[in-house]
Amino acid sequence: MSKRSFFSGAPLSALCVLSAILFLLTIGAAGAAVHAEEGVRASGFLVKKEKRTTVVSTEYGEISAARATDNINGSYLLHFFTLDPNSLFLPVVLHADMVFYVHTGSGKLSWTEEDELRTTDLIRGDVYRLEEGSVFFLQSNLETTETERQKLRIHAIFTDPNNALHEPITGPYSSIRDMVLGFDSKVLQAAFNVPAEVIDEILNGTKPPAIIHGVTKTKKSTSSWEVETRFVRALLRGNVYNYNIFETNKKKKKSSVKLFNLFKESKDFENCNGWSTTVTRKKLSALKGSNIGLFMVNLTTGSMMGPHWNPTATEVAVVLQGRGMVRVVCASVSNETECKNRRFEVEEGDVFVVPRFHPMAQMAFNNGTLVFMGFSSSAKRNHPQYLAGQASVFRTLDRDVLALAFDVSNTTLDQLVGPQKESVILGCVSCAEEELRIVEEEREKERERKEEEAKEREKERKREEEEAAKKEEEERQKREEEEAAAAAKKKKEEEERKRQEEEEERQREEEEAAAAAKKKEEEEEARREEEAEAVAKKKEEEERKREEEEAKRKEEEEAARREEEERERQEEKEEEAKRREEEEAREREQEQEEEEAREKRKREKAREREEEERREDEEERRRHQEEEAKRREEEEQGGGGQSEGERAAEEERRREEEAQREEQEQREREREEEGGDEWRAVSF
Repeated sequence: MSKRSFFSGAPLSALCVLSAILFLLTIGAAGAAVHAEEGVRASGFLVKKEKRTTVVSTEYGEISAARATDNINGSYLLHFFTLDPNSLFLPVVLHADMVFYVHTGSGKLSWTEEDELRTTDLIRGDVYRLEEGSVFFLQSNLETTETERQKLRIHAIFTDPNNALHEPITGPYSSIRDMVLGFDSKVLQAAFNVPAEVIDEILNGTKPPAIIHGVTKTKKSTSSWEVETRFVRALLRGNVYNYNIFETNKKKKKSSVKLFNLFKESKDFENCNGWSTTVTRKKLSALKGSNIGLFMVNLTTGSMMGPHWNPTATEVAVVLQGRGMVRVVCASVSNETECKNRRFEVEEGDVFVVPRFHPMAQMAFNNGTLVFMGFSSSAKRNHPQYLAGQASVFRTLDRDVLALAFDVSNTTLDQLVGPQKESVILGCVSCAEEELRIVEEEREKERERKEEEAKEREKERKREEEEAAKKEEEERQKREEEEAAAAAKKKKEEEERKRQEEEEERQREEEEAAAAAKKKEEEEEARREEEAEAVAKKKEEEERKREEEEAKRKEEEEAARREEEERERQEEKEEEAKRREEEEAREREQEQEEEEAREKRKREKAREREEEERREDEEERRRHQEEEAKRREEEEQGGGGQSEGERAAEEERRREEEAQREEQEQREREREEEGGDEWRAVSF
C-alpha cells in the first residue's frame, strides 16, 4: 500500500465533490472554532511588539496576535505567523478574508478555491488574499542564508468582507481536524465511504499542535501526526491509503497562482528620500470582491512621508525595519475628549492605526531607515491628499479663499506653499528627533505632572493628617475639660449630698426629740384615758349583763315560736313534695308509653325497609345468577366465542358489583345500628 508524502505530485482528485466534506465542516464550525483571538485586548492606536498576545507556541513555530483600534469604527485583528524552516501549519478553515504579506523566508501555500486545490510558492514581499471559507495550510522551506536559516514570517489581517478591515465576530479560523473529528465514527465512515479501521486510526491519533515539523518526501514514519497529515492530504487531494474519498469521472489538477510581490513590481513613487507603493484590485485580482488594499513605504534616513490624509481608507500598518516617529492630527472639533492629536515612536514589529480623514506624517530618524507596510480599508484608488510639496492639495484651491481660511495675506500663503519642490516623500532632517524630543518633553511633563499630582496628594494627605491630629488634639482637650468639669460637678454634688445628709441627720434628731416628748404626753394621756375607760367599762359591763339576760329571755321565746313555725312549714312541704312526686310519676309513665309506641313503630318500619332491601337483593342475586347461567350457556353453545380477556373482564366487573352491594348492605346495617343507639340514648 503506497503512502505518498504531503506535497507529492500525485494527480488531484476532482474536488467538486469537496462540497460534501465542506458541508460537514460548516456544520461543525460553530463547535470547533479556534477562537485564537480570545484574550487579545484592543490596545489603541499603537500596539508595541512586546504587547502582542501569543495564541500558538510550539517547538516549530508560533502565532502571536495584536488588536489595534482607531476609537472610531472598532478594532482590527492581526496575526503574525512564524514558522521555523521545514515546519507545517496544519489546515484551518477561514471564517473571514485573510490578506497577508510575506516578511521573511520562503515556503508553500496550499488552499481550496471553489472546486480546486491551489498551491503557490511564497517568497519575501509576496502579498495575497484568501477568501472566507477557504481551507489553507502553510509549509516553510528548508532554506539558509549566509548566516542563518530563514524563518517564514507572515503578517496577516482578518477582515469581514462586508465590514472593511474589521474582524468577524466568529473568530478568524477553525481547526479542520477538530471540525472533522467532532463527528462520531459511524457518521465519518458513511460520509467518506471508507472501512472502519481507517476512521479508527484517524480518531485514535494524538491531537497535534497547530505547527509541527514538516513532512518530507523521503521520510517514512507512522506517527499519529503523519497519519492525520495524510488524512488531511487525502481530504484535500482525494486519497487515504488508496481509498478515494472523492470519486468523480472528472479529474482536475492542482493549479498554481502568481502572487503580487512588493519588491519585484515597480514602485508607485520613488525619489532620493524613499519610495512607496500600493496594491489595489487592479494590481492583484485576488482583491476583487473585497474592500482591502495593501501598501509599503520605505523612508531613507532623515526623511518623512509628507503630511497627508486618506479620504477613503483607514490604514493599519506594521513596522518591518528601523524606527521612526508617527504624527496623527485630529481634524474633528466635535469630540475633543475622544479625538486628540497624537505622536508616538514606532519600531520593528509595532502596529499602528491611522483612521481616515486624520492627517498624518511618518518620519525616519537621522541614523536609519524606516520601512513599514500595512493594510487599508479600500482596495480602490485612495488618492491621498497631501498638504505640502508639489502634490499639495493647496495648489489646486483658490488662493484668495485659502488665504481667508488661514487668515493671512496671499504673499504669506505663497511663501508657505511655493518653496517645497519635492513631493510625497520629503527630506526632513532631525524631524523625527524633534518629534521624539517633544514626546520626551511631553513624557517628562506628564511625569512631572504626575509627580506634582503625587506631591499635591502627599501634601493633601499630610494636611489631612495634620487636620486629623489637630482635630484629635482639640477633641482630647475637650474631653479633658469635660472630664474636669464633670469632676468639679461631681465634687460639688458630693459636698451638697453631705450637707443634705447632715441637715437630714439634724432634722431627724429634732424629730426624734419631739417624738419622744410627744410620746410621753401621749402615754400620760393614754393612762388618764385608760382610767376613764375602766370606769366606763365597768358600767358598760353591768349594762351588758343586764341586756344579755333580757336578750336571752327574748331569744328563748323567739326560738320556741320559730320551732313551731318550722314544724308547720315542714309538714306543708312534705305534703307538697308527695303530691308533686305522684304527678311526675304519672307523667313519666305516660311519656314512657308514648316513647315505646314510637320506637315500636320505628322498629316496624326498619324491619319493613330491611325486608324490602333483602327482597331486592335476593331478586338482584337471582337475576345475576340467571344472567350468569344464561351467559355460560351461550358460551358453551357458541364454542367459546368470547375471549379469555373478555371473560376475565366480565368476571372482574361482577366481583366489583358484588363488592359494591356488600358495601351498601354494610352501610345500611351501620345506619340501623346508629338509629338503635340513638333511641336507647333518648330512652335513658
